[in-house]
Order: sequence, then C-alpha cells, then structure tokens
Amino acid sequence: MNRLCLIEDDEIMGESLADRFLLDGYACDWHRTARDAEAAILTRDYFLVISDIRLPDMAGDELFAKLQAEHIALPPFLFITGQGNIDSAVRLLKQGAQDYITKPFDLDALMDRIQNIAAPAQHDSVSALGSSPAMRHIVALLPRLATSNSTVLITGESGVGKERIARTIHQLGGDDRPFVGINCGALTETLLEAELFGYEKGAFTGAVRSRKGVFEQANGGTLFLDEIGDMSLSMQIKLLRALQERSIMRIGSETPTPVEIRLLCATHRDLKEMVSEGDFREDLYYRINVVQLRVPPLRERREDILWLSRLFLAELAGHGKKPPVLTPAAEQALLNYPWPGNIRELRNTLERASLLTDSRSIGLDHLFERPVPPLSEAQNTNGNLRDYLNECERDFIVRSLENCHWQIQSCADALGISRKNLWEKMRKLGIDRTESDVARLP
Repeated sequence: MNRLCLIEDDEIMGESLADRFLLDGYACDWHRTARDAEAAILTRDYFLVISDIRLPDMAGDELFAKLQAEHIALPPFLFITGQGNIDSAVRLLKQGAQDYITKPFDLDALMDRIQNIAAPAQHDSVSALGSSPAMRHIVALLPRLATSNSTVLITGESGVGKERIARTIHQLGGDDRPFVGINCGALTETLLEAELFGYEKGAFTGAVRSRKGVFEQANGGTLFLDEIGDMSLSMQIKLLRALQERSIMRIGSETPTPVEIRLLCATHRDLKEMVSEGDFREDLYYRINVVQLRVPPLRERREDILWLSRLFLAELAGHGKKPPVLTPAAEQALLNYPWPGNIRELRNTLERASLLTDSRSIGLDHLFERPVPPLSEAQNTNGNLRDYLNECERDFIVRSLENCHWQIQSCADALGISRKNLWEKMRKLGIDRTESDVARLP
C-alpha cells in the first residue's frame, strides 16, 4: 500500500521524482510510456498513479479513459500538467481523477498532496507503521509472521505502537477470526485471573452469571497479552499451564475448557533481566519468546516523525478535508523533541495543535507551551541524553497529571499505561503531588 506508479517520459523529471518518493518512504515503479504503465496498473497494486498528460505514445488522459472503460478498479490518478492544459485537468477531475498539479511545481507541495491521498489507505495498512529503516525491517517480517502460529513477543517503550503491530499481524491473516486483547498491568491479580479464564455463576460474591474469559473469547483467533511483564509470578504459573495444556479452568469450575489461540505478547520491560532477578519465570519466557520484535522509540527513528505527523494530521482533518501543514519551525521542533511518550505523545500533541490553530498551518506556538531546546552534540552522550530524556518525561507526566487534576487512574488511562506503571515513573522521577497548585487547594 506504499507503492505508486509514475508515468513520466522526461528523464530528469522522472529521476528526480522517483528519488524523492523513495526518500519519503514510497516505493515507485517509473514508466516512460503509457502502454508500459497500463500493463503494470493491470497487474500490480498501487495506492496512486502519477501521470504526465503529454506522453510519447498515448496521452495520460487517454490512458485514464481507456482504463475506466474497461471497468476495472483503478487506484487514484494525479495528473501533472502544464499551464496550458488546466482545462483538460479540470475535465479529468469531473471524470473521476483524484487531483492535478501544474508545472512548474514545488516538490514539497506534491508530496503533501500524495500524503493526503495516501493517508486514508495507509491508516489501515502495514505501511502506516513507519517509513524508517527500522520499521521497514519490521514491516517486511509481518506477512511471514501472519501466516505462522508462532508466539510473537513485541518489546518497546510505552507508546511505540506495540498493539498496532499485534493487530496488523492478526489482520494480515486475512480472515475474520477474533482478536482479543487485555492489559495485564491494569488489573489486580484476582481481576486478571477472572478476565483471563472467566468464572462460573456463584464462584464468588458478585458473580451473578457465568462469564467467558479472554482465552475463550479469542478461541480460534488471536489473544494479545499487553504488558505481560507486569503479571505476578503466581499468575505466570497459571498462564503457562493454560498454554501448555491448551485448556483453561474457569474460576469455580471443575471442568477444563479446551482453547486454541494464537498468542501475541507485548511488554515495555526487559524480561530477560527479570528472569535473572527471579521476577519472571524462565519457562514462560522461552514459551512466549519464539519470535521477538523490538520496536524502537521514536527518538531512535526520527525519519518517522514528520512522516507520521502528516499521517496523523490527515486523519485528524477527516476524509476529504485538507489538513493543516507544519511550518518549517514546527517541523524542526518536532524533530528536536525526544518524545518520551513516543507515537502516542506525538499524536496527542498534533491533535491539540489542530484544535488550537485557526489557520491552514501549525506553528511552533501551537505545538509546545515553551520552546524545545535542540539536541546538541553534548546532549548526545549517554549520561547527558538520559538526563535530558528524564527531564522531558518528568515534565510531560507532570503536565498530564495537572490536566487530569492529579487523578492517578485518569492520568494513567490518558497516557496509555497502567496505574502501577505511572506510580513507578513518579517515584523514579521524583514527582510529588505537593508541587502542584491543585494539591494546595482546600
């Protein structure tokens, strides 16, 4: 879904465009003639065709009309035209073309139009995970993992998109099997057991009816266990038994229920270190760590920052609406910021900026309450960078707590982490409620 078809007979123009498309994360098939392009369009999947109108063998608009007459499902067409052919371009829009751009044009303006067209399709596709080399490597593995029943362990910091990857693996399976997910760190041990395995009516006070757990709900499909590293040792034993025996026992039942699930797990913790410290069972670790995908934090894949920003702005604008563009100063600020909250923080920042702006552009003052300092060479040493990131993370969490009036559970939900994880971060970063004006109110 990130491959486009370019039809351009001018060698200099074609090479320049193909290089820019590749730089921005789009695969490009470049054809010099309409007939070569026609054969490719009929046999390959493109999210977009970009065609010059004047071509040596057949005009671009003639090719478009011919393909339409064959009643095939066409990708969107964007036409490149000279000033003298604007009337033809407008006519093509009425006939179903997506857009046109006139020569001479600015490459950035063209890329903005391509991004607007690509965003709705990419939102539900694998390519929406990122365009950096690290994410391309992950994307290349996903189709292979989707056809296997092997357990996958997805690791990475909070907010990097671990659940998105899990859902993509499931969706690439190409069927309508269930996908059921649960955050193991958001529940107490008793509640987690009930959520995992279910319970019978009367099993405990308040159990007024029988209920299936997520294992049964996901039977025949995919079960996603998020933050599995937050699971207690006693629950790890019960989980391991269920995986080994391929059956579960509802609370209050004496009869096992067979289940067949594809297991995907995720964690922000270092499970191998937890095993050495006795906090995670070694047998369970090897049971779930058949294939491991490490998702890098956003600060380690800065090529994705502006790419994802354009995608999110298009999503926030809504289908068919032109999203605001980022000013050069805003783009540089996004690149400078270390994003301790990763993709989740980036999207929230852009959503807030979209609401604050009343123009067609988003400036620096819409993004951050105070200027973002650049990452200097001195800050790229291990010690200083860690301190810098901790300071940014501390500031972000304090602001989030203040927005939630220091309600811990509400803030944890907003950040997409567990209450326990938030408390741990507050202790680690020395965040005290007394530093807030809210806490001083009578």
